[in-house]
Amino acid sequence: MHDTRLLMGMPITIEIVDRAPARLMEDVFDYFAAVDARFSIFKPESEISALNSGRIAASDISPEMQEVLALAERTKRETDGYFEIRRADGLLDPCGIVKGWAIRNAADLVRDAGVRNFFVDAGGDIQCGGRNPEGEDWSVGIRNPFNEREIIKAVTPKGRGIATSGTYVRGQHIYNPREPGRPIDEIVSLTVIGPDVLEADRFSTAAFAMGRAGIHFIENLPGFEGYVIDGAGIATQTSGFKAFVLS
Repeated sequence: MHDTRLLMGMPITIEIVDRAPARLMEDVFDYFAAVDARFSIFKPESEISALNSGRIAASDISPEMQEVLALAERTKRETDGYFEIRRADGLLDPCGIVKGWAIRNAADLVRDAGVRNFFVDAGGDIQCGGRNPEGEDWSVGIRNPFNEREIIKAVTPKGRGIATSGTYVRGQHIYNPREPGRPIDEIVSLTVIGPDVLEADRFSTAAFAMGRAGIHFIENLPGFEGYVIDGAGIATQTSGFKAFVLS
């Protein structure tokens, strides 16, 4: 089974290699739609919009919202303040952590159905398991941030999660929260491979906000590897990243 749909403002692709319940694909896409309905700051009826507007109190939020906000606070502590979901206007925007969280949970839904060979890709952040339909390891391409049609590196996550933060698709949307208003312009793309896609996603966002120092942060983070491209097109990778490189 293979399908791609536009949800959460991005293409989401699910591929299931094993025999699976007929409704599994729909259930996973329904899950992503439910996440969007709860966490999108662009939907006035979402829970995050209600929290930001004061229509619900912090003590009354859902367990899912509690989990995401706790993850955000933990990531802020673990990155020395380089991860922050509270915007300059005081409103909460959890998009920097919700995507990886949702992909991880969607992958868990697939595994819970007895599927071991699968691929879940939401906007380029990926969790996969097992092998592809050809019986080989899943491979992921890292795009050239200066030419999106060119793949400059192919990697195999080997069951781990992979996430990329950058400015080449959505423009400048990641800022250094320790220097509010200062855009990140010295790097354009940072890919992180971590224990799962949630871990890769939350630390890729924070490391990107660190600018050039981000790849050194990933180098010193146990269980993580990274690949950064700077504004001049020069790539730097962590010492263990080559173990995942196909070409």
